[in-house]
Amino acid sequence: MSDIYKRKLDHIELCTNGDVENGVHRGLFEEVHLLHDALPELAMDELDLQAKFLDHQLSAPLMITGMTGGPAEAGEINRGLAILCADMGIAFGVGSQRIVARAPESTETFRVRSVAPNVVLIGNIGVMQAKALGAARVLELVMAIEADYLAVHLNPAMELVQPGTDADRDFRGGYDTIGHLVDALGGRVLIKECGTGLSPKVVRRLMGLGVRAVDVSGVGGTSWIKVEALRNEGMHGRLGKTFAAWGLPTAPATAMARSVAPDATIVASGGIDNGLTAARALALGASVAGLARPVLQAWQREGAAGAYGFLSEVLAGLRMAMMLTGSRSVADLRDTPRVYGPNLHGWLQQTGVLR
Repeated sequence: MSDIYKRKLDHIELCTNGDVENGVHRGLFEEVHLLHDALPELAMDELDLQAKFLDHQLSAPLMITGMTGGPAEAGEINRGLAILCADMGIAFGVGSQRIVARAPESTETFRVRSVAPNVVLIGNIGVMQAKALGAARVLELVMAIEADYLAVHLNPAMELVQPGTDADRDFRGGYDTIGHLVDALGGRVLIKECGTGLSPKVVRRLMGLGVRAVDVSGVGGTSWIKVEALRNEGMHGRLGKTFAAWGLPTAPATAMARSVAPDATIVASGGIDNGLTAARALALGASVAGLARPVLQAWQREGAAGAYGFLSEVLAGLRMAMMLTGSRSVADLRDTPRVYGPNLHGWLQQTGVLR
C-alpha cells in the first residue's frame, strides 16, 4: 500500500476512534446563549429551513464538509453520504483530490453523481497543490467528478507538523493561485480552512479576489494538527501536540467573517455536532453549518441508517432551537437576541465585531 493511501486510511481510523479534538473548548459555541421565547406564536410546520449556498438552494442550512477519498473504503463513504445529502437537500463535499495527481485510478472514489445526481457537490484541492497543478488541471479535477463548486483548502498548520518531502513548507503565491481559480471556475470557489480558522484579514483579502464563499473551519472540532501528531513521532509529533489548539475558535471566526463579508456565503464548521450548535452558528452569521467527524462516526457505527439518524436529529434540534427563539426562518434566527460568555465577548470586542 502506498504511503498516501495509508495516510488516508489512518485519517479515517483516527477521526472515527481517536482523541483528535483540541480538548480546550467546542469552538466557543458554548458561550452563545440564545434568548428563550416562551410564546413563539409559531407552529412547527411553519418553520422554513431553506438556505442559499452560492447559486443553489438547500432544503436545510447544512453541509457535510470534505473528509476523504482515495482508498476503496473512502469511495464507499463518499457515495453513501452523497445519497443521504441528496435525499435531505443538503450540500456534500469530498475530501482532498490531491491523491488523484499521483493515483489517477482514485478518481472513482470521488465520483458520486451516478448515485446522487442532484446533490450539491463540492470538489476539494489544497491551495499549494492547485498552484503546482495550474488552473487548467484543477478545472479537469472539478469536471472529472462533475462538481458544482471547488473547495480550495488552506492548511499550513497541518502541513508543518508532517515530516517528509510531501509536506508543504513554501506557502507563497496562495492569493494569486486563488485569483486564477476564481477566474477559471467563474467564481464557483469556496475557500476553506482545515480546523484553525480564517481571520478577518484573510477573509477581507479573499473577497477582494472575487471569492464569494468561505468555510471558516475554526478550532472546536477535529484538530488536524492533532491527527497528524498522532500519526508521527519525534519532533513533529511533539509540535503537533503543542499546537493542537492553535487557531481561531469557530464561533468568533464566524462572526468576524460575517462582519467583513456581509454578502458572502459563510460556512461555519469546527465543533458543530448537534442542532443547537448549528443554530448558534447560524445566529452568529453563518449561511450554512458544516460538520464531518460526527457524521463519519455515525456511518462507521451503523452505516447509512446511522448517518441518516444522526443528521435527522441535527435537523430536529435546529428546528427546536428555531421554535424556542421564535424564528420562523434561518434569516430570523440570525436576528434573534443572544448573550455572549466572557471569552467569546472578549474575542468579538477585541477584533471589532462588538463596539
